[in-house]
Amino acid sequence: MDLLPLLVFLLLCAVHQTFTAVLGKNTESRNLFTERACCRRQSHIIYIGKDISGSPVNVDVGVCRTHCGQSAPSASLEAGLMTSKYSSVLDFLRHKKTRHLHPSSSSGAAAPGSPSCGLSSTCEPAGVRVDRVMLYEGLREVEIIEDCHCEAKMSRCVRAPSLKTYFSETPYESVIDAGKCVGSKGAPEGFSCVPTKFDSTFIETPNKVELIQTVAQCKLMEGCYRIPYVEYHYEITYNDDGVKVESLREIDVGRCLGSCTSGSRCLLRSASDLGECLLWAEGQGNACVPQDYESHTFLSQQGQIRTVLAITSCLCQS
Repeated sequence: MDLLPLLVFLLLCAVHQTFTAVLGKNTESRNLFTERACCRRQSHIIYIGKDISGSPVNVDVGVCRTHCGQSAPSASLEAGLMTSKYSSVLDFLRHKKTRHLHPSSSSGAAAPGSPSCGLSSTCEPAGVRVDRVMLYEGLREVEIIEDCHCEAKMSRCVRAPSLKTYFSETPYESVIDAGKCVGSKGAPEGFSCVPTKFDSTFIETPNKVELIQTVAQCKLMEGCYRIPYVEYHYEITYNDDGVKVESLREIDVGRCLGSCTSGSRCLLRSASDLGECLLWAEGQGNACVPQDYESHTFLSQQGQIRTVLAITSCLCQS
């Protein structure tokens, strides 16, 4: 009969522990939004090719994702507690109860000072560094995200500032506003906010002065689209009196831009979470190529007939 009070006590402890676990789970669910609302840079490794020795080159270009604090306790931690030496089962239950009552010390709570993006903002790069990597095929430019911040969502398609650093930590370090297109919220399916007009700026380099292309104007377009691209040619004509006239002819030959990516470019996935990709292959997917064109024929300065083809529309080609 002396064992009855002890059995009742242990039963009450078990019920209390179950109730506490449910509360802890609910608290964890409530913290889910906070976890997903914090804007931080995370590792994002891509394979860009082989160097001059033939070795593969992987670069951590980074990615801006909503993340706060540390991950939730794993099953291995729970197993460790079970196998640890406690003086009694009651001591183990008390220890576990303490962990559930103070989830901030072990669960994925928001870290102090972590920025939180509301529903009207998105987590976007705050600064990008442009590195140059020597590969077997030649020099390759890679854009690396250095930091992230919360950026207000735009209801319409506009050009926004986008700072890029060239030749970082060298005497030739330059920061330019390359621009970017934002604001595709509510756009029709298949349409996005993309660059339609470009500008350029000069930067000094260790070898020469280079011309960097920047975004000047944005517009809501389909994934694969045509942009204006003007060329100038000297044209020879003859007037009614047979006099030779030389003039400058402007032809918009056009260019095809946009992406036609299909399929997965993930080379290595996490064993614990198949939705997480650890290594990406960089690629363009299907090509955005000219669909229709028109021809412009004229007499050149050398007196030869010349034909220039101009793109009128583009499409995705596998």
